[in-house]
This record gives sequence, C-alpha cells and structure tokens, in this order.
Amino acid sequence: MHRIFIIFWMGLLLLSCDSGNKDTRNKETEGAATTVYFEKLDSIRIDYLGNPSVHDLDPKSGTILFMEHRQFSEDIMVANFEGHIVTSFSKLSDRPDSYGGLMSTLRILDDKTFLVYGYNGFMTYDFTGELQSQVKLKDFRVPNFTWKAMGFGMEKWNGKYLYVDQGSRHIDYSSIDAYNEMRLLNWLDPKTGEKEPFIQFPESSIFRSGKYFFRDSWAPSFTLADDRIYVVFGAEPVIYVFSLNKPYSLLSSVPVDLKDYRYFSGSNDNSIDGTLRFTSGNILNIKKIAGYFVIAYFPGYSDADKEAENENKTQQENLLFRERMLKKYAKRIAILDAEGHKVSDFVPDGLTPESMLLRNNELWMQEKPDEEVERDYFRLFRVELRVENKNGMD
Repeated sequence: MHRIFIIFWMGLLLLSCDSGNKDTRNKETEGAATTVYFEKLDSIRIDYLGNPSVHDLDPKSGTILFMEHRQFSEDIMVANFEGHIVTSFSKLSDRPDSYGGLMSTLRILDDKTFLVYGYNGFMTYDFTGELQSQVKLKDFRVPNFTWKAMGFGMEKWNGKYLYVDQGSRHIDYSSIDAYNEMRLLNWLDPKTGEKEPFIQFPESSIFRSGKYFFRDSWAPSFTLADDRIYVVFGAEPVIYVFSLNKPYSLLSSVPVDLKDYRYFSGSNDNSIDGTLRFTSGNILNIKKIAGYFVIAYFPGYSDADKEAENENKTQQENLLFRERMLKKYAKRIAILDAEGHKVSDFVPDGLTPESMLLRNNELWMQEKPDEEVERDYFRLFRVELRVENKNGMD
C-alpha cells in the first residue's frame, strides 16, 4: 500500500509496452482511417535495487546517467547501454567540488563529460566524477521547486539551455499581480552563469483571467522543434507556440482536446483547497515527433471524487481510496496532429509517459515500477511513433 501511495503522489504515468517486441497500438482507435501508436525498438536493463531516477542518456556514446535521491545523499551512477554500471560517486556533501543542490536533471555533454546546474553554479564533471570546470551563477535564488526525473530537464539550443523559471520562495503567488508579472522560462548560459527570463502568460491564458490558482498549477511543459518553442502551462489545455528568437513572439495557440479532462480554471477566492494539486487535471509532458504532438496528462477527478478526497478517513482508508483513484483516473497519452486534431487518446500500460526523452532523434522512456513488488532492476525502452493509414501502410 505504501508503494502505491508513493506512486500516486509522484504522478507516475503508464504507457503500454510489453516484455516482447510487440507494438503498443491504441486499441481504442484501430478502426480509424489513421492509426498512430508506439512501437518498441530496443531496451536496456540495468541491475539495480533501489529507487533510481534516470536523468539523461546519450545514444552516441551509449551512456546513461541516473541517481538515487535519498534524504541526505545523492549518488550519481554512470551506466552503459549494455546495462553495466561503470562508475558511481557523490558530489552532494560539503566539499570544494560539490554542486550544492540540484536545480535540474543532469545533462550529458559528450562521451566524457556531463553538466550539472546547481546552487554552486554550472559544474562540468567527467564520468569518473572529476570536476572539469565551474561557472558561478550571476543571479542565484533558492528555487520554488526542482524536478529530478527523466523527461524534465534543460534543452540545448545554440550553446544555451532552455529551462523553466523555478520561481522563488519569496514570491507571493497568491497575488494576482504575480500572474501578470512572472516569467515562465529561462535561457541559461553555462559559459557566463547568466540567465535570461522570458515569456509571460499570453493575454488569452486562463492565468491572466484575474482569478486565483494553486501554487505551480502553471508549471510549464515544453519542447523544441521546427525552430519553435512549444509550451503548455500546467493545467491549461492549450499549446502555445513561441518564436525561438527575440522578442520570442507568440506565433499561435493550439487548443487541446483531452478525454474527460477536468482541470482547475481558477477561483475568485484566494483561499484555495490544497488538495487541488492532486485532483485537478494536469499536462505533464509534451513532445513533437514526426509532425505529431504527444502529450502525457492526468485527467483529473470528478466533482464527487474531489469531495470524497476531502472526507475524514483513517490512514488505511486514505491508502485504499488513493489506490482506487489511481486505477480510476489512469494517466493518459494523447496524440494530436499539427493543427491540434486528436488522432489518438488512450490509457497506456507499462512505461511512464512523463519520462519521454528525445535524444539524437530517438525517443526513450522508462518502464513503470511494479506496484506490488520491488524489482532489483529497471529498464529503458527506445520507442518509435508509427503512423498507418486504413490500408495498413506507413
């Protein structure tokens, strides 16, 4: 039960991919004129007992970076595509070459080094843990949040890195002015330590409606493709398309039609129920692949189940309730064409869609953990988006 509780609150997603070499066709839409599905191509098994968090992988060098995040330790492990852990080390403690605290997932630079964006700056280490360079941050603020999971990290473009603005603990997010003034993304320069905050909520966004929202309900998911920045602001079912060049103009917006999507659209009262962050619909990851948008999302609770969430329950009753909700409101994958028309929307099984990671034009995803039995290994899968017309032809 405790493992189910953790999986629920961490928001793990599911995508079908069995242990063989079969595809992951969407059974709900196979009769349509066009069928879009994921096909598994390769897998990597790494023998490891614990709770690994995959940070990055590099198909060119055949390298995988993952960590074990504990309360007082963070071990960095380097593995190869054969599944062997080559080295492991820690840079968390009070030492001259420590990153101090992670601001993002680790990012592989080449076949010898990786980049850490941390409290102590941009740190470059080799795969044995030796510090190669350090650039202090020009404007450091303790972040409001940090993601440490596969699929949530910096994306490189022209020597800089695109990343979410992580806010600050000193910002009053219960103020309407905060929504009007905040920047949502940053350009990070690892050579100078500078960051350039940019992109505000568009005027049409629900976050500019004059209403109040729970903290971080706007946390962006983004992807770079076609010389564009594609952004979804948390719960809002709209893909905003921005230019990659200054002044980063809004080029278009694409409404997203998601199945049974129930999201919090704001309140006139700034006293907001804290459970909304767990019951409101939310978009968790977005990628653009072969001309299609692939979106991982949590659909959100019905009104009746939101009320049930707030009822007084024993600890055991809470665990059983959340187990039921996990099954009832399974996370989904939506596939849309370039105009936002839904091609496929289904409940997946087997992998965590939020872990979608594009590297070297390859899409990789992490296998979901077993809800009942702790495994002494984890697996990564390379998948490909397949498109078939009604005649079965690609």
